[in-house]
Formats: sequence, C-alpha cells, structure tokens
Amino acid sequence: MNQELFDKGLKIRREVLGDAYVDASLKNASAFAQDMQELVTQFCWGEVWSRPGLERSQRSLINLAMLTALNRNHELATHVRGALRNGLTPEEIKEVLLQSAVYVGVPAALESFRVAGKVIDDMEAEAATADV
Repeated sequence: MNQELFDKGLKIRREVLGDAYVDASLKNASAFAQDMQELVTQFCWGEVWSRPGLERSQRSLINLAMLTALNRNHELATHVRGALRNGLTPEEIKEVLLQSAVYVGVPAALESFRVAGKVIDDMEAEAATADV
C-alpha cells in the first residue's frame, strides 16, 4: 500500500462522503474485504479523485450517470450524498438522471430517481434536525 496516496484518498473520501460513512465502511469491512477498502481509498480517492482537470462536482455528475447506467443503486445512494456535499443541487442531480434516462434507459433512471429522492429527503431531514 502507498501510504501517501491512502492518506490523501482518505482525506478526500471523508470530505466527499462524510466521516460517519467512511468510518462505518472501514470499521464494518471484514478481514476479507479490508484490502478492498484500502484499494478504493488509495486508488479511487487518492489517485483519481485528487487529479486536476475536473471539479469534484463534475466528478459527482459523472459518477451519478455511470452508476445509473450500471444500475448500482447502493453506490448511487452513496454518491448522491457525496454530490450534495460537493455542492450539487437536487435540481442538478435530477437533470443528470433525466439525461441518463435517454441514453441508458428509463427503468434504470426510474430506480435512480427513487434512490436519489430518498437520499435527498433524508439529508434535508438531517439538516432540519441539525438546525433545531
């Protein structure tokens, strides 16, 4: 493992997904899956998400479209949360999902709307509770 890339990736992963999510992912990883968590943190977050050329919000839009195309709803929920943390609005998320429907199919986009809508509602409820 490249510790420098892992540390860089862990910082970015926490900024995008939040400490609670990252802590749970790392803590709940079995001994079998621990190497995968290290790979994801080092490669995806440390190597790719840290590259210049795209803003984090742009990377989020791309991920939402790709995860819709692949029908990877668990990861989609994670990245909707990250997209909101990266400054995207629910309207922008809706537009990328509508665009995806045209190119990858309505059934996949319908499911993505269901997943994204729940995450958006949950995050709005969390924010309202935090404001009290």
